[in-house]
Amino acid sequence: MSAFAFALVIVAALLHAVWNLVAKHAGGDNRFVLLTAVMIVVVWLPVGVWAAMPGEAGQGIAAWGPLEWGLVLASGVTHLVYFTTLLRGYRASDLTVVYPVARGTGPLLTSVFAVLVLGETLSSLGALGVLGAGVFLIAGGPGLVKSLLGHAGDAAQRARVRAGLLYGLVTGGLIGGYTVIDGYLVKVLLISPILVDYIGNLLRIGFLLPSALRNRAHTWEAWRRQWRHALLVAVISPLAYVLVLYAARMAPLSHVAPAREVSMLFAALLGGRLLGEGDRLLRLAGAACIGLGVAALALG
Repeated sequence: MSAFAFALVIVAALLHAVWNLVAKHAGGDNRFVLLTAVMIVVVWLPVGVWAAMPGEAGQGIAAWGPLEWGLVLASGVTHLVYFTTLLRGYRASDLTVVYPVARGTGPLLTSVFAVLVLGETLSSLGALGVLGAGVFLIAGGPGLVKSLLGHAGDAAQRARVRAGLLYGLVTGGLIGGYTVIDGYLVKVLLISPILVDYIGNLLRIGFLLPSALRNRAHTWEAWRRQWRHALLVAVISPLAYVLVLYAARMAPLSHVAPAREVSMLFAALLGGRLLGEGDRLLRLAGAACIGLGVAALALG
């Protein structure tokens, strides 16, 4: 992986951890997803229009055929289910359980798919092992196992941990799905990363708006409480993901996806300090493992 691609991934990882912290704090549901999508479409409209034109941004939207539209639709639906599942996980459990499990599972699946579908090679298998150890420690390490086995914590805490693991695994599967789809769009079909993200948000609005309009009073009340959080996510989230997609154009997807796990280093620090979630020393050790694994991938 080139130094520039690696730098893009690191910046994206920090932005990703920040917007996940904001989303966790908002405690929103599908109405929050809809509000965020609307704000993204408005805030990023000039960039989206520029990316839709043929030129330096990539293949223009007018040149898309059934394959391009079909994959963009699949990407938009997968992103929608991902965001909804992630928010449900944050309402049911701690960020420092859901986030590392999701971010650990997703890149692993992405790497497997990239090798099988895109014909990439993955030489840094040891780095994946180090990353996996880091994920385990950030998610709670031995305390996580004890809680799952019923040897620690009360029943409510064990239920929160189990819910966090379940939502994290499902979210990770969805991350793997949309990363492979979007990687194919930008690497093989040469569609602008900006356009992939922007059209995906337009699709989310179409899917979510009918249900929001059926209960307008609750929708407006949720938006009144959460618009500041949604605006922050709308500014940060697209930038974080577009940077990753540009990095995927320059480096193997099987390296870029695991390198994104450095976001868990930032999440461990932010989640422990700002959200009051415990085991900070253990999670810092996990973050160190992730740092070593990412460095190995970057040099591999």
